[in-house]
Amino acid sequence: MSNPDYAAYTKTVIDSIGPGASPRAKVVFPILIKHLHAFMVEADISTEELLAACDMLVGAGKVSDERRNEVLLVSDTLGCESLCDTLDSARAARAADKAAAGGADPDSPEAIGCSAIIGPFYRTGVPEQPNGTSIIRHPEPNAPYTFMHGTIFGSDGKPLPDALVDIWHDAPDGLYDAQTPEKPEYHCRGRFRTDKDGKWSAIILKPTPYPIPYDHQAGDMLKLMDRHPFRPAHVHLWIHHPKHRSFVTQIFNSDSEYLKDDAVFAVKDNLIVEYKPISKDYKQPHGIDGEVIYELKQDFRLPAAV
Repeated sequence: MSNPDYAAYTKTVIDSIGPGASPRAKVVFPILIKHLHAFMVEADISTEELLAACDMLVGAGKVSDERRNEVLLVSDTLGCESLCDTLDSARAARAADKAAAGGADPDSPEAIGCSAIIGPFYRTGVPEQPNGTSIIRHPEPNAPYTFMHGTIFGSDGKPLPDALVDIWHDAPDGLYDAQTPEKPEYHCRGRFRTDKDGKWSAIILKPTPYPIPYDHQAGDMLKLMDRHPFRPAHVHLWIHHPKHRSFVTQIFNSDSEYLKDDAVFAVKDNLIVEYKPISKDYKQPHGIDGEVIYELKQDFRLPAAV
């Protein structure tokens, strides 16, 4: 065909969606097909390039397991997860505006923080542990031990008891536990339950910048785009409560490199925090292999359940 009718072809594919498709599928797939076809036409994609992209996704699937999500990591290099987080935040803001219009107060003076991506290294099955205990399960005697604590507030601004705070970060070598099987299970991971006053606490490490794994497909993507793989130092949190929507975020060291050029585009200005010297009144806990030298206080307010 010398002058193919791409628009007519795209319409044929969209029209193939049957009447039994879900309402959401009827919205999403026509948009996906329209933009995907437009991209392929504009970029003049060859069959060889399409097959290479499919092979990349297959390879990412083979690498992925409960310890590492390579498919998600590939999407992160393209900014997809951070864009979804932005869309989620905009959706929540619209809901808050609607609540305010109905007379409710969507804000509270204690509300601190905003959402961020979950990333590829979240793990299920991490055991709960008492507040104030350490998530450092491998000796790190020269690492910057940190007392992290805060209050979880509900959507009404009141302290929220029985919220589950799921926390994880990299070790001083820049690796997560999933990347270092020689270290104890769940090193630098923990789960904590807020008390009757909504408070929780843990001993963590001040994390370090690190490169996202670039030994497989995500790394290949970065190399194709001539980009570095590094992320600024950060702590992940996923906060759960049965009467509120789950809240996923990251908080970033203010003195870290790569805050301006995070490889997965997740940094937001109000997620940048300062680690302060530990108070002289703090009592060093027994049974840990290092000295707590920093304090990090951070509160969060959970969004209302939809």
